[in-house]
Amino acid sequence: MARPVQAKRAPRGRFDLITLCIHWLTVVLVLSLIATGLSFDVIGDSPVRPLVFTVHRSAGVSVWIVAWLRLAWRLTYARFPPFAEDMNIVHRWVVTLSEYALYALLLLQPVTGMTGTLLSGKPFGLFLWTVPALLPRMADASVAVLGLHQIGASWLIALVGGHATAALMHHYLACDDTLKTMAPWVKIRGEYDDRLTLQDAEATSPSKDLFAATE
Repeated sequence: MARPVQAKRAPRGRFDLITLCIHWLTVVLVLSLIATGLSFDVIGDSPVRPLVFTVHRSAGVSVWIVAWLRLAWRLTYARFPPFAEDMNIVHRWVVTLSEYALYALLLLQPVTGMTGTLLSGKPFGLFLWTVPALLPRMADASVAVLGLHQIGASWLIALVGGHATAALMHHYLACDDTLKTMAPWVKIRGEYDDRLTLQDAEATSPSKDLFAATE
């Protein structure tokens, strides 16, 4: 018995070039944060430990700056596709709330990490500089804030993992173009010609409200 042919979905377009670049830059920075953060217990008191901490802090500050730029662009000139047609209201709410949580963690995690570092009252490396101790040593406060930082890191890893898993499920199980909207080099089964003019993309783009779509 022949398998039914799945109807082709109308192309939704994709995110604009600036959003695409910021998204993948964020991915690289977050992966470097996760990798260096998970390596702290492994490297112990190794001579490379100060360098790893410097890379971690520098990536954190970079993520914080990029997250603000990403949010500003999203609320002004960003162009993004609407939700997939087969996503119900509950699914859309879950996606939107997880996106809010990701933005919150990308903005808060660098703050808690840097605050904990400053409260340690020691010089620290950041990018190519050594920042002197700017606050008196407050060991208990530093430990408490860094504890919050570790909890936030666990949530960030969970959300990033869930975000990536959902994108792959859309790609391999639902066979829709959700992943393609953010990774245009990815091919989907039964792919259609989704070359939209700028006017077509703008016509199908919702308002710039954060609830309108997910990245």
